[in-house]
Formats: sequence, structure tokens, C-alpha cells
Amino acid sequence: MDPLILARMQFALNITFHILFPTITIALGWVVLFMLWRWRRTGESAWVAAYQFWTKVFALSFALGVVSGVTMSFQFGTNWPGFMERAGNIAGPLLGYEVLTAFFLEAGFLGIMLFGRERVSPRVHLIATATVAFGTTLSAFWILSLNSWMQTPAGYEIRDGVVHAVDWWAVIFNPSFPYRLAHKLLASGLTVAFLLSGVSAWQMLKGATRPETRRVMRLGLTIGAVLIPLQIAAGDLHGLNTLQHQPAKIAAMEGVWTTERGAPLLLFALPDEQARENRLAIGIPRLASLILKHDAAGEIRGLDAFEGAHPPVKPLFFGFRVMVGVGMLMLVFAWGGWWLYRRSGWLRLPRAWLWGLALMSFSGWIATVAGWYVTEIGRQPFIVYGLLRTSEVAARNPGSMIAASLAGYATVYLALLIAYIAAIKRMAEKSAPLAPASPAALASPASPASARDPAPVISRTFA
Repeated sequence: MDPLILARMQFALNITFHILFPTITIALGWVVLFMLWRWRRTGESAWVAAYQFWTKVFALSFALGVVSGVTMSFQFGTNWPGFMERAGNIAGPLLGYEVLTAFFLEAGFLGIMLFGRERVSPRVHLIATATVAFGTTLSAFWILSLNSWMQTPAGYEIRDGVVHAVDWWAVIFNPSFPYRLAHKLLASGLTVAFLLSGVSAWQMLKGATRPETRRVMRLGLTIGAVLIPLQIAAGDLHGLNTLQHQPAKIAAMEGVWTTERGAPLLLFALPDEQARENRLAIGIPRLASLILKHDAAGEIRGLDAFEGAHPPVKPLFFGFRVMVGVGMLMLVFAWGGWWLYRRSGWLRLPRAWLWGLALMSFSGWIATVAGWYVTEIGRQPFIVYGLLRTSEVAARNPGSMIAASLAGYATVYLALLIAYIAAIKRMAEKSAPLAPASPAALASPASPASARDPAPVISRTFA
């Protein structure tokens, strides 16, 4: 195979595996903070049990995110040295800011969050947990700033073929950054929402229900029900921004081959890139123009306007529909779950519905990866949109070497992914009901004992 294609596949594999875990930790950090706060506020031992369980999931996800993130830096040196040579003046500082202001913040307070519960005061432990949660979001801020700049570059000048920053404010807050940041944070929230509700549903199905299970189920469905409409609105705004700055990407996503007014919204089609047409197309007339232009007769520029400079159509066309389809399933399960709860309560949720929620546990990953592929493949043939072509910055490595390392990465990542899911499954199924605690241990947080120190509650409850 073409070494350039192999190098792109290897980078895609690395980023696909890596992005799974920050997508969980970004929102899960705030969720475990909420659980800890609820326990301190109510004194209910179920909340501290939920905190303990989901902190383990956070730590496991954080560890795999760090390990897989290390390999990402190797990619720039082994397969893409031209990128850092040409755009390193922008990429280097932004990556450095992420390490200095976010990763060190997370790593520094993670130890207190995980192991300091009985070694520091309740307030310090709560602050450490909040700091870790803030660090995960700050990390997303810097990484998405760089990625957004690669999609919509701003605040730069080119001297002797090298990109230099002239306005760091414009570089960081480039035209697509606010939309991408909001879209990603909401995606992380939805990923965690369905992980919470899916694992809880699995516990109910397997007879491993714990005192905190229904609380976590309710929390997950509440987050999902609130965030999915916000994600739909954010996605619409993001699409309008993409139409303005990357119209070729939109044309590929919608399968618009020639510029036309009143473009239909294709629900399904088989794009034929050689014939430059859609086969077996099923669509709604004028709806694409209405959504993108807010005008049923609005004009959508077709791929013919970007000859030689537009992305491949099939990955974007199908990736976008997978992302939207999973989002619609999330809407159905989140709102449907709440309707069933109000009708019959958690104890009478239909088993079919619980199975559906369990199968949706990692649906956020599917939507995230599909959306990420639309974003990244949609930038092609450029690595920095409109400035640097991908082919210009790739290393001239033999295809056999890239293929061998690609196979090695794929094998290790598959094993790690299976182990990760199996570990969560095992923890969820492990029956560990809370041991009875004395009334004094579970006293109201207003009481002096529980307000001063949570350690006695934890030690007696989990002795």
C-alpha cells in the first residue's frame, strides 16, 4: 500500500484508541465530584459507594488515556516530521500549554483524589477532586484549540514556508474553536451518561443491584435527557460554522456533487465517487438547504467547486449518519427511560429496556469516533486546512515498516480495549452490598461528626 495511506491509517488508529478515554474522563471527573458532594451533603452511604466505584473507572480510563497519549507524540517524529517543521511554532506551544496547565494539574491532584480520602481533610479531598475535574476540561480546551486551528487557521503568517504566530488570541480562539469545544464537552457528557445508565442496567439484569445502582441510573438518564437536546443545537451551530469555513466538508457529508439550490437531505445513499453521483438515494426534498441555509431554496456548493481539493465522500457521508443515528437513539433511550420511570418507577423497568440501555453503554464511543472521522477526514487533502497538504509533511518511510508497526499497535490496542471493558463488567457484576452502618456513622451531614470527617463513615461502611 501507499506509505502515505499507511501513515494516515496508523495515526487514525492511535487517535481513535486514545480519544476513547479522554471522552470518558472529561465528564466523569465532574460526575464523581457530584457524587462526592452529594454524599457530603446528604450523608447517604450509597453516594460514597457510587463515588468509589466510578472513581475506579475514572482512574482506569485516565491511565489508558495517558499511555495511549504518549504514542501520539511519537507519530509526529516518525511519520509526520514535516508537520512540526512547518507548523511547530503553533502546535508546539499549544501542546506545551496542555501539559503544563492541564496534565500536571490532573496528575498532581489525582493521587489525593484516589488515595487521600482518609489522609486529608474532607475539604481538601473535595478540592482535589474538583481540581482533577477542572484539569480534564482544561486539557480538552488546549487540544481542541490546536485541532480547531488546523481546521480553521487564524492569527498566523508564513515566512520562508514556515508558519509563525502573529496573534495568539486569534490562534487559540480561532473561528471554529468555540463550536468544537462545546460539541466535544457535550459528547463527553453523553458518553458518560450512557455509561452510567448502561452499567446500572447491566447490574439490574445480572442481579448485582447495589444500593447506589438506581441513583446512578437516574443520574445517567438525567444527564442524557438534558444534554442531548443541547448537543443537537450545538451540532446545528457547528454545521453552520463548517459550511462557512469548510464548505467542501459539508458537500461531502451531504453527498452534494454539483452546486444546487433546494438540496435534499439524504437519509441513505451509496455515493459513487467515480461516476460522481449517489445511487439508491432516499432523501427529503429541500431539507438540507433548509437546515444549512435556513432557507429551503438556499444554495449548497457542490464538490464540483472543489476539484482536487475535497475529501473522500464515503467516509464523511456514512460517518455523519452514524453519528446522527446514534444521537437519535440516545434521545429515545434518555427521554424514554424517564417516561418509563415516571410511569412505573425504577423497580419495574422492562427487561427489554434494560437490555437496550446495557447495549448503549458505549454508544458514546461510537458517536464520538464517527464524528471524529468526519472532522479529520473532512480536512483532507490538507493537514492544516488550505495551508499544508498532508502529502507535503509525511515522512518517506518504507511501507513495510509502517505496516508492521500498524499491526503491532492494532494488536495491543485491541487487547487493551477488551481488558478495559472486561474490567468494568467484572466490577459491575461483583456483588458488594454495603455493610450495615451504625446510625452515628450515617448521621446527617449537619451533625458535627459527619461534617468534620468522612473517614469514620467510610471505614465502618467498607470494613
